[in-house]
Formats: sequence, C-alpha cells, structure tokens
Amino acid sequence: MKLKEIKDNAKKYLELCKLLYTDSRTPKITKIFLWITIGYALSPIDLIPDFIPVIGYLDDMVILPVLLYIAIKSVPKEVYIENYVKILKK
Repeated sequence: MKLKEIKDNAKKYLELCKLLYTDSRTPKITKIFLWITIGYALSPIDLIPDFIPVIGYLDDMVILPVLLYIAIKSVPKEVYIENYVKILKK
C-alpha cells in the first residue's frame, strides 16, 4: 500500500469516526472506545516506550487499529453503512 493510500484511508476513517460519534444511534460503548482510541493516540504514555527501537512504534501500529476495529464493529450495521456512504459521496 502506498503512503498516499494510507493517508487517504486514515482521513476516511477519521471522518467515519466523527460521523459515528455524532450519530445518536451509535451505542455508548462505541463512543467510549472512540474516546479511548483518541486518548491513546494523543497520550504521551505508551505501553512500550517509543525510544525502544522498532517495538516502541509497533505497539501504536497494532493497538490503535485494534481499538478502531472494536469501535467500528460495535456499531449497528445500518448505522455504519449509512455513515460510510456519506463519506464516499464526498
């Protein structure tokens, strides 16, 4: 996957998270996972410190996508599809 594709996908998922968070049909547990994900991404504290070569950054590359996956999978399918279509139309 090229860097531009990764950047574009990241933008889409950030927009999707924003739409899901503001949608009243989104379960509270999803909103909690979204906050945890944002908090972990912005937190200076990591499970494995970044100064440890390779492994330090690897935890961010594994944990953040897993948290996003859990949050998105906890959304009802209709709500997910409706919000995802909104992003694709932009």
